[in-house]
Amino acid sequence: MRRRIKSALLSGIAAITLAATPLSSANAFFFGGIVYDPTNYAQNLLTAARTLQMINNQVRQLTNEAQMIANQARNLANLPYSARTALQTRLAEIDTLIKTANGIAYDVATVDAAFKNLFPEDYASFSNAEMGAAARQHWRESSRAFHDAMLMQAKIAETVAADTGTLDELITQSQNAVGDLQAAQAGNQLVALQTKQSMQTAELLSVQYRAEALERARRLQSEERARVHRQRFLGDGAAYTRS
Repeated sequence: MRRRIKSALLSGIAAITLAATPLSSANAFFFGGIVYDPTNYAQNLLTAARTLQMINNQVRQLTNEAQMIANQARNLANLPYSARTALQTRLAEIDTLIKTANGIAYDVATVDAAFKNLFPEDYASFSNAEMGAAARQHWRESSRAFHDAMLMQAKIAETVAADTGTLDELITQSQNAVGDLQAAQAGNQLVALQTKQSMQTAELLSVQYRAEALERARRLQSEERARVHRQRFLGDGAAYTRS
């Protein structure tokens, strides 16, 4: 850029020098031994003025180009702040809670078999002692599920407090953005924060619904065991018929 400005100035100086070179004409006359041609002089002044105008235009154009390049560089500057690591860490903490949860697993591959084994549809072949042990196991699974839900609620409450600081920082970065790229990156990170919160809300709901589903299953099993107990107590009814 400096080379181009220097070249334009040198070209203009050369043009002014050439324009100022006296030319002889029929209208020239002498003043104390100096040849003066008014027509040629006026022509040279006009040429010099036009040359100066051209130089000014070139300098103005180069200045605008320099400003444009500076603006482009500013628009391409990266945002000096990233919330990616913090958001990933918080999501990883929530995921760890789910993976280490007690009771029936959360993955589809094992939940069906585990549920069928824990909650049978028929208790006819079970002894009273076995049904008592099943009831105890059902209560334990339901209690664990609600415990997991409470842990998840506590963890998400912690991450919300941390997200508040991240949100404040992203808003500050967005307000202080010096170019289009920084503003876009700040906006993208705000969207990422919102997405992260939506994901953790979905995980919380899955844990809560799991606990509620296990509790409903426990109640249904209790009703079925009660039916079997009642049927065994009553028997076939022969003991209560009149002789």
